[in-house]
Amino acid sequence: MRVPAVAYPFSWLPPVVQADMIYYPIIAAVGIPANVVTIAILSRGKCGLSRCITRYLLAMSAADLLVIITDVILNRINGYYFPTTFLFITPVCSFRAALMRAVTDISVWLTIAFTFDRFVTICCQKLRTKYCTEKTASLVIGTVCLLFCIKNIPWFFIYEPYITIDHVPWGCHEKLEYYIVTAWVAFDWINRCLTPLLPILLILLLNALTVGYILAASRVRRRLRASKNDVNHNDPEMENRRKSIILLFAISGNFILLWATYVIFFLLYRITNQYYSTGYNDPMYIADFTSYMLLLLSCCTNTCIYVVTQTKFRDELKNGLKYLLRILFNLVQERKVQSNSQP
Repeated sequence: MRVPAVAYPFSWLPPVVQADMIYYPIIAAVGIPANVVTIAILSRGKCGLSRCITRYLLAMSAADLLVIITDVILNRINGYYFPTTFLFITPVCSFRAALMRAVTDISVWLTIAFTFDRFVTICCQKLRTKYCTEKTASLVIGTVCLLFCIKNIPWFFIYEPYITIDHVPWGCHEKLEYYIVTAWVAFDWINRCLTPLLPILLILLLNALTVGYILAASRVRRRLRASKNDVNHNDPEMENRRKSIILLFAISGNFILLWATYVIFFLLYRITNQYYSTGYNDPMYIADFTSYMLLLLSCCTNTCIYVVTQTKFRDELKNGLKYLLRILFNLVQERKVQSNSQP
């Protein structure tokens, strides 16, 4: 068991720990309401999106919400403020680690599934009617969840306790075999390749193909309009394609930039065989902390990039906020009436 960070004066803590203790509560305070509101609005089905797209976005929002709960709250925040709870008994801690990584993988690969669905919708007109359906979306989502739950089962067996008190094992520490045994090293490489190396390559490829198709189709459309002497330069179709390109680049840039530190850190410690840091000021230690901070931010912003840019979603959000403010105003007025009516 560890001594809680809050047991020391905040000013005594290393800067990287201070940053973490401030950063993760903010992520939780912002990410949970954002994803809950997103799920509530999408469930109403009034955002002008197809059922297929809505199904993907709902699944992505739910996965991001679970990432915040399992990794940010139960792991990061709980580790800093309440490290002596039953959640740090070694079997429970190992289960949390496996669940945390499964949920992160699911969040990432649902983003890939949705990106592929958009690619098929725009670039593969013949396949579109068969693939881009609500039934296919449900099947893909279920398959992704099942496969990555199975894939992350080995994480349960990676850890050993820090200490045993009254025959109860406490804490989770990677076994030495995880770094030197060939099978575990291979598992680590497979794990990092599946998340995020392969997703980064797939996002770049799918978005490049989609953007190339949109640009080629836009050039053809401009030539057709020019041949018809169409003087109206406001083309709604080309405007929609322009917005699609911006959205795709935003998605790619967000995912790649926020996961880049994590990938660089993994490659660095594998190449240098430096698996342990020398202290809080060690660049490897700081890079490790920073990579996870950015990683979790990526999981919290995926839904915002896909959904908040939609005009009808913003309208639904505004209407919801107005409704909540109206309820709060009515409650305040009722309290005032009750207080004035009392002798």
